[in-house]
Amino acid sequence: MNNMFFRRARALALTAGFIGMLGLAACGKQEDQAAAPQASAQPRVYLVGVESAYAPFSAENEQKTVVGFDIDVMKVLAKKIGIEVKFVPTPFESIFNSLAQGDLDLLISAITITDERKKSVNFSDPYFVATQAIAVPANDTKVTRMDDLKTLVVGTQSGTSGDELVQQVLGKNNARIKRFESTPLALKELESGGVDAVVADEPVVKNYIANNPNSKLRTVNDPTFPKEDYGIAVRRDDPELLAKVNKALAEMKADGSFAAISTQYFGK
Repeated sequence: MNNMFFRRARALALTAGFIGMLGLAACGKQEDQAAAPQASAQPRVYLVGVESAYAPFSAENEQKTVVGFDIDVMKVLAKKIGIEVKFVPTPFESIFNSLAQGDLDLLISAITITDERKKSVNFSDPYFVATQAIAVPANDTKVTRMDDLKTLVVGTQSGTSGDELVQQVLGKNNARIKRFESTPLALKELESGGVDAVVADEPVVKNYIANNPNSKLRTVNDPTFPKEDYGIAVRRDDPELLAKVNKALAEMKADGSFAAISTQYFGK
């Protein structure tokens, strides 16, 4: 009977010891987990849609990096807001759809603020004022205003303000309107004689002519062309981001950083 008692006591002791060891192991594991550093969450990167052939606002350099006035403005804006951004070259014709579908978070690409575009996106406060210009061969003396294009073949970039302006003069479905993916392509076509004139944003046309002296093109400014405000586009369901953009833009204008970038690209 004593032997049976000792065997039971020994079994109970072994069981208690095993349970105690399990408890210590569990505690050790919990302590190790608590002591292990938590993986830090990766900061969100905001995707910014830009056009890659719209110098001096945004264009790819020899290293295939997008550079330009809009790029420098957005970099300073992002720093003031406290966000990281990545520039995504996007054809202008599809840039608004990419924003609406959530593929992009912001757009900055010399985008004119219009009532029609306001139906699908929210715009920041204006950050640049521009107008359209007509590009023609340097030896062309007949074109002096927009109405002179009514019987000509006119090139323009699809989906732009220039495209809309040409449609108003020639008619929306006029076969003499030749649309291109980018303004430089339209101007190249003008150089080769494929179109008689090109209508596009004045800063872009002047930049092209200045950097392509052999193009033998000149600009015509019609005084009836309206002034256009450029804005940064944000999805309509993201008012918080829009407020941050406007606040940072106001700070840039107040502290001189915006003026410094503007002077770099357009002079005083």
